[in-house]
Amino acid sequence: MWVGRALPIGVLLLLLMGGCRGRSDEFVIKLGHGLDRQHSVHAAMEFMGKRLAEMSEGSLRIEVYPSEQLGTERQCLELLQIGSLGMTKVSAAVMEGFVPSYRVFGIPYLFRDEEHQFQVLEGPIGREILLSSEPYWLRGLCFFDAGSRSFYTKDRPIRAPSDLRGLKIRVQESPNFMRMVNLLGGSATPISWGELYTALQQGVVDGAENNPPSFYFSNHYEVCRYYTLTEHTATPDVLLMSTWIWNRLNDEQKTWVEAAAREAAEHQRELWRRSTEEAMRAVREAGVEIIVPDKAPFMKELEPLVESYRSQEEIYRRIREIRALQ
Repeated sequence: MWVGRALPIGVLLLLLMGGCRGRSDEFVIKLGHGLDRQHSVHAAMEFMGKRLAEMSEGSLRIEVYPSEQLGTERQCLELLQIGSLGMTKVSAAVMEGFVPSYRVFGIPYLFRDEEHQFQVLEGPIGREILLSSEPYWLRGLCFFDAGSRSFYTKDRPIRAPSDLRGLKIRVQESPNFMRMVNLLGGSATPISWGELYTALQQGVVDGAENNPPSFYFSNHYEVCRYYTLTEHTATPDVLLMSTWIWNRLNDEQKTWVEAAAREAAEHQRELWRRSTEEAMRAVREAGVEIIVPDKAPFMKELEPLVESYRSQEEIYRRIREIRALQ
């Protein structure tokens, strides 16, 4: 079990149980995540709560706590594992440290396009990955669209891999992401999402990588004036539930939770599309230079990371086979 950094005692007292009784006929599930209230994933989780309350006629309810109120992504996962938090949303990259199958999402340029990506996420392979976390006390419910990740920097535009040399680039706590940045010549620096704005301001890091809505809603565009659309990974977000809480539900309640999660994922895809368009328009208007590079040199530099999976990961081979059939 992964149990790491302690949370403030006030937060622990607030949590106590991830699923608790409200009124005698009400079961409340607490959901903590790191995004702000403007994000499409937060809106989708609020939507899920509404649908779950409707399906259960008010007997099941979700309370959503955004913006790392209940801890970082890793802390929330650890709280799920001990049953002190009911649900969380994390990047699939953070899951690498908990569940081996999630490492596949860190492979650069894994998906050919969106159609291929959702064929995987919404098909048997995606379901298999979601359920692979159950031995670690984490029940995967659905994937949320997190688009493609690209580099943004403060002082130096990235037009080719060589431009990353000597730059400290913030990455998630993911071995794949750290290796990817290092292969491109940068210096991978893991920093929590909530601390990144200050780290960019103070020069702790020279840049980061993320999707357009995260770049915009985090206000990182105020500090970083260059956004290079390398689109090197398409790492989804994943909604998880503590198995300690999941196993307290009866079969009908479990069916409601899974149905509400599916509807939320479908709802979020449309919200994400609109959010991405809004974000790109807004950062352009704010004066950020949008760079569309030749991706081939980036792919070439990252080939050693891809090659390391070709002979080791059976799930990677299956994803590639789906790609070959198109």
